[in-house]
Amino acid sequence: MDIMESFSDLKLNSWIVRQCEAMGLKHPTPIQINCIPRILSGEDCIGCAKTGSGKTLAFALPILQKLCEEPYGIFALVLTPTRELAFQIADQFAVIGKAVNLKQCIITGGMDMVQQGQELSKKPHIVIATPGRLADHLESCNTFSLKKIKFLVLDEADRLLAGGGGFDKQLKIIFSALPRIRQNLLFSATITDTLEKVKQVASNKVFMWEAPAEVATVEQLDQFYILCPVNVKDSYLVQTVRMFREKNEKGSIMIFTDTCKNCQLLSMTLNEVGFENVALHAMIRQKERLAALAQFRSNIIRILIATDVASRGLDIPAVELVVNHTLPNLAKDYIHRVGRTARAGRCGMAISLVTPHDIRLLHSIEEAINTKLKEHVVDDKEVMKILMQVSVTRREAEIKLDETNFYEKKLINKRKDLILEGKDPDEVEEEEEKLRIKRRRKKKADKKRQEQS
Repeated sequence: MDIMESFSDLKLNSWIVRQCEAMGLKHPTPIQINCIPRILSGEDCIGCAKTGSGKTLAFALPILQKLCEEPYGIFALVLTPTRELAFQIADQFAVIGKAVNLKQCIITGGMDMVQQGQELSKKPHIVIATPGRLADHLESCNTFSLKKIKFLVLDEADRLLAGGGGFDKQLKIIFSALPRIRQNLLFSATITDTLEKVKQVASNKVFMWEAPAEVATVEQLDQFYILCPVNVKDSYLVQTVRMFREKNEKGSIMIFTDTCKNCQLLSMTLNEVGFENVALHAMIRQKERLAALAQFRSNIIRILIATDVASRGLDIPAVELVVNHTLPNLAKDYIHRVGRTARAGRCGMAISLVTPHDIRLLHSIEEAINTKLKEHVVDDKEVMKILMQVSVTRREAEIKLDETNFYEKKLINKRKDLILEGKDPDEVEEEEEKLRIKRRRKKKADKKRQEQS
């Protein structure tokens, strides 16, 4: 393909080029150079490139250009696995589409379902949704239709289509509501057998582009591991954060772990030992999740502890360090996690805490990324000094969390039941919390009256 140095070389309209320039974007990235012309020509497209490579604009720009040629109703549907990514994609559509009064709506859990239904009935141009909530709308109301959409976009397509990821049932409902003739755009940071299979069975001509690279992570990323015993992993985490803080007082850190409960416990523990942080996981209400992200993005709080809900697609350019408190089971999830740092040409560091049980997992990750992780030296004596404090603090956090009935499976099942009943789980939880506060106040007032009498 000829070298293309500007967005105008991609045959994009002048107003789109101006909007890109207003965002400080003067030169298209490789995935944009290769995919945008194919999408404009009407081909289905599968695009794979590292995080931070400009995948969102690779599908947003051609969709907006085609929308201007034939504006009507719900023109494009964008599906993504996480709520936070949905809001981020919407931001980019909003900035570029401002010049043409783009109407879009975000359909995710944790927000008012009635209000979302009203927005859908107004036929916005772009719908950006997580599969679960959109499937709920399709099953519960008939005020909108997806039968005329021109584009279906699956962002982080490998996760959406992987099977066993919890999306199969919802996607079946959504796909049955779509027109047979449409343009399908699949984007991801990692190529998988699933995406290869999609290409083989697709009825339309599919253009597939994968960023050529010898390693799956960027050169600017320094990757380390710390070998530590299982029962002192939290103390090694605290010491790792402390060492980083001594060298970079204002640097931002993302810490990844495996479960919602572990995420919450680590957040509580680190807050107690002097490292202010916010947590991000599926058991937190949507408004609180957005607030936590906003605080981290704006550097009000510089440590974010998260599950893999924050590993994909989120553009937080200031992250200097990613710590894997728990190694993911899949190498591609490791790639997504460490992709939160060393973005857009910046340098970054990733440190993974590895127990003796994780050695085989570490080797499979090294093989997948074609890079050997270096050992990060931590002074064991310093870890021993804080071991008692961290262990006691963690145990206290566990007791507090148990008192709040924080049981993942039980709460997740409760939320699913509420959704099936047509209720918003976050709204129900808010009402229950208000009721608990009201009862506590009444109990307090009754006690005060008894004391006075």
